Amino acid sequence: MIDKLEFFIALARHQHFGRAAEECGISQPTLSAAVRQLEDQLGVMLVSRGSRFQGLTPEGQRVLEWARRIVGDTRTMREEMRAARKGLAGHIRLAVIPTALAMVQKLTEPFQARHPAVTFSVLSRTSLQVLSLLENLEIDAGITYLDHEPLGRVTSVPLYAERYHLIAAAGTPLADRESVKWREVADLRLCLLTADMQNRRIINHHLAEAGVKAKPTLESNSMIVLFSHIRTGQWASVMPRNVAESFGFSEEIRMVPIVEPEAEHLVGLVATHREPYTPLVSALLHEARHLASAQVFDRNILSRNEKPILT
Repeated sequence: MIDKLEFFIALARHQHFGRAAEECGISQPTLSAAVRQLEDQLGVMLVSRGSRFQGLTPEGQRVLEWARRIVGDTRTMREEMRAARKGLAGHIRLAVIPTALAMVQKLTEPFQARHPAVTFSVLSRTSLQVLSLLENLEIDAGITYLDHEPLGRVTSVPLYAERYHLIAAAGTPLADRESVKWREVADLRLCLLTADMQNRRIINHHLAEAGVKAKPTLESNSMIVLFSHIRTGQWASVMPRNVAESFGFSEEIRMVPIVEPEAEHLVGLVATHREPYTPLVSALLHEARHLASAQVFDRNILSRNEKPILT
């Protein structure tokens, strides 16, 4: 039954029998037969079929919710028993928004120092992709924004607050100012993250509050691409201070605080809310809490403790 539920989850994710079968390492006829057997066992149709996959039936959508829960709980049980026999070991899949990639080592390095038998995969993904991957059991945890878009049923641990700066080469417009206003930033030749990134939506929001609109001449989903263009002196960008600092800017690059308003947004670790957590996720949440306690937050941010978010 568990294998069939995992096949069904893969089919719902890919919405294509061939791609789902490839992911599961089986033939397409084997996957189709497994789904039909699951339908027979449950006594309902799960998939609308024609010449190709046409979606899940209403019963299929409900079974998908149960499948994710059952498969997740089964994996948790297996990991807990393995940890009881061999100690904490395994692999953690982590998806991270681009602006937080620079800080991931603050979490992974001390974690692996405590648990050397644990390995990591770190993927760069948009905030929406992070939540989708969590829901589909494709990752164990994510690092994303906590206060700008609905998160769903997750447990969150605040890690730090993003604060936004104009990043520009020395000698370029506004680069030598003590601070700049959001409305002034819009007049510059900007390179920004692409519109599917939540960081970009946040920047658009604050510019709109100032009565202006971003008109970037270059967009990318890579912070490295943005940085390389800033260094030419032909572009400026808006980045969180922690991201800019991670690139090791020299004196030729300026970081100018953006004011009116002085915006900040909370970033943290998220994991699917489940009791009990897998041993790996439980240890990761513990490490995140330890990291958060070492960060400097404003009082209003400190009051937002780790909590399940149910929407």
